[in-house]
Amino acid sequence: MSDVTRILSGIEAGDPHAADQLLPLVYNELRQLASARIARENPGQSLQATALVHEAYIRLVGDVGASPEWSSRAHFFAAAAEAMRRILIDRARRRNSQKRGSELCRVELDAGALFTDSDDQAADDLLALDEALQQLELEDPGKARLVKLRYYAGLSIQEAANSLGISPATAKRHWIYARSWLYGRIRGR
Repeated sequence: MSDVTRILSGIEAGDPHAADQLLPLVYNELRQLASARIARENPGQSLQATALVHEAYIRLVGDVGASPEWSSRAHFFAAAAEAMRRILIDRARRRNSQKRGSELCRVELDAGALFTDSDDQAADDLLALDEALQQLELEDPGKARLVKLRYYAGLSIQEAANSLGISPATAKRHWIYARSWLYGRIRGR
């Protein structure tokens, strides 16, 4: 049993010190996941990979009353990818509501020049992807999990296949299908 799996079992059992031991072991891998995800965002993204890692980690192990159940290291990283996805979706929704005037405030022209139409488009695209992904999850949860692992966690076909317990060939077929399905939904077909 790896150190990470042992610590995850400790967290599940309610060990108050286990969460403190986990972060140093998984931080670099979580940082790589976050960096890969942030790299896909538009330039000028204000969220840094470090902040994304910390917020996702707090969502995963920060709730003292909760008892997370992770069956393995791969399960933990899949949960981390999902937490990062939700954080980015929440940020896109807040940005979208702000552009619609929910939090109006006076800004100087120079500060207003920091926001571009491409930021608005990126938020719209991310929300459209999330909506389509939720529809895919209703129809085929396995393919939706594959998309989350590939797109949000940045896993390769091989890594995602291992995490899901399917062959790489099956993962590749599911990935091609899911991408086409999502593209069709986003484009309104």
